[in-house]
Amino acid sequence: LPALSEPTPQAPPPGPPAAGHNATTIERGSFCLARCTCGWAGPARRSRDRARTDAAEHLATP
Repeated sequence: LPALSEPTPQAPPPGPPAAGHNATTIERGSFCLARCTCGWAGPARRSRDRARTDAAEHLATP
């Protein structure tokens, strides 16, 4: 297996961030995942759009 590259920060999902949360997407090889400053991380996805949706859903959850 090839080594995973360093995560590349991507644009945050649209919409206002929830209090204390700032979710972004990062790329690891051919996968993309959402991460939040609160410690939450979404599953690795091949679809960038789905990773952004994961981040938006996390921010929308109280």
